[in-house]
Amino acid sequence: MQTIYLDNNATTKIAPEVLEEMMPYLTDYYGNPSSMHTFGGQLHKKIEEAREKVAALLNAKPEEIIFTSCGTESDNTAIMSAVESYPDKKHIITTRVEHPAVLNFCKHLSRKGYRVTYLPVNKFGQLRIEDLLKEIDEDTAIVSIMYANNEIGTIFPIQEIGEILKQRNILFHTDAVQAVGKIPIDTNKLPVDMLSLSGHKLHAPKGIGALYVRKGTRFYPYLIGGHQENGRRAGTENTASIVALGKACELAAKNIDDEVKYLSRLRDKLESSLLKLCPDTRINGDVNNRLPNTTNISFEYVEGEAILLRLNEYGVCASSGSACTSGSLEPSHVLRAIGVPFTAIHGSIRFSLSRYNTEDEIDKVIEIMPSIIKNLRMLSPFGRDKLPKECR
Repeated sequence: MQTIYLDNNATTKIAPEVLEEMMPYLTDYYGNPSSMHTFGGQLHKKIEEAREKVAALLNAKPEEIIFTSCGTESDNTAIMSAVESYPDKKHIITTRVEHPAVLNFCKHLSRKGYRVTYLPVNKFGQLRIEDLLKEIDEDTAIVSIMYANNEIGTIFPIQEIGEILKQRNILFHTDAVQAVGKIPIDTNKLPVDMLSLSGHKLHAPKGIGALYVRKGTRFYPYLIGGHQENGRRAGTENTASIVALGKACELAAKNIDDEVKYLSRLRDKLESSLLKLCPDTRINGDVNNRLPNTTNISFEYVEGEAILLRLNEYGVCASSGSACTSGSLEPSHVLRAIGVPFTAIHGSIRFSLSRYNTEDEIDKVIEIMPSIIKNLRMLSPFGRDKLPKECR
């Protein structure tokens, strides 16, 4: 059975070019980049070449890139660096729809005496700038707001937020894990102090990420030990994965404009067809300002887990929200924040595409979804009297 993988916001396939690039550093060139001998020391040059490629994707300086193990480490590092660098400031601002890497770390800090403000969003997942302005004060150490939401794809006004915070000399971090490689990002123009990214969201392997730190920004390391990353992140470098991330960023920079057009077209075809063929269906998020690869669709009167199980029988991989919260039976915190009604929130499915998806795959999903939804509604615990007439 063919696998149709539409869960690319959870993780992506390693690009063949990326795998080819990294393999020698898992087999032949296995030395420690910090070694004095040539066998290990020669790897330092490859790490710096990868750093240049990551920087190029963001239009940043290579010295502004710190390699980490993942997006979560990058997020934690950015926030911890801010509170350590400004110990007299005890206020953190974020949003209610952040990834758990930010939300749970902020909850951790709140238990240690920090005051955390969680900004609301509207029904489209959009942040109201006036809400941010009301919460900023002299005690604010950092504002951490995601670039694009991982569940509904809504893109936040990072440029506008950054300009406001720059005027007030407040550190600004953005979790751009879902945005990097999917939409153009230019840190030379974007007023952010720190930006997180993760390799496995853009066709590099798991276990590698990076943190952009603007030159001149106060920085306190999260991992303390050796001298690696110019003393900003201790630990022996993951050379193979660093090389892989560099290649993935190089490919993303080369293909990003074409991919935006391609993925937007496939997403829109999937979305419009399902809305037409499956009554009582709604799109969650901002349809005019979102990631090109993401759609979050609510099918009323059914359970998302049941939909996923039926899709899985056809080899279709999707999700009901963030992979980092998939073990929870609670409805998505993002969908709760945007006010998705009870009849729809449990039946919400995220389809997230990549450049490896084809039109034939989208056509297959369009073909099978109407019968899946109709059959599940017939079994709905909400009762037949609440189902649309065509499903009774």
